Amino acid sequence: MVQNGQTAAERAEIRENQVNWVLRVRRGDEAAMDALVSMHRQRLIRVASNVLRDRHEAEDVAQESFLKAFREIRKLRDDRAFSGYIYRICVRLCMDRLRSRKPTSEMIEHGDGTSGSKVETKVLVERLLQELTPDLRMTLVLREMEELSYDEVAELMQVPVGTVRSRLHAARNRFRELWIDSTGEAHL
Repeated sequence: MVQNGQTAAERAEIRENQVNWVLRVRRGDEAAMDALVSMHRQRLIRVASNVLRDRHEAEDVAQESFLKAFREIRKLRDDRAFSGYIYRICVRLCMDRLRSRKPTSEMIEHGDGTSGSKVETKVLVERLLQELTPDLRMTLVLREMEELSYDEVAELMQVPVGTVRSRLHAARNRFRELWIDSTGEAHL
């Protein structure tokens, strides 16, 4: 995984290693599979955790993402694009899980939300995120929590950038409304 403190040469070497590992995976090399898993596993889990709000389910989605990616590696046209490929799979699997979830009474109930503690605020944010539609939630999480660019969100969700912008606008407005309803505070 590329880190912010790395030099351009180090990033290029990592990308080249990834290309070599993808080529080896195509030939059935399990060590190359392990290397790709090690490279991407933590970020996939973080993305899925931020979207699904459940670490165990996120780990399942990450595992499922790798299985699907390796099983369908022949669909990858450019070996340099493996990172985007695996993250698109992860995002789609998260969206599928969000769409299949039934709202629970815990998701629907509204607390008074008046306490200012960090833990209670985090719980409230998680509960309010549950109330957004899967598309709005995914857009908001990828942009605000994962800090991806509009272009990156569009690529992962396989929608135009304009759709990302409109979904993000709708998600922010809906989240703000839910926040005000729950806390009585007009600011986040």
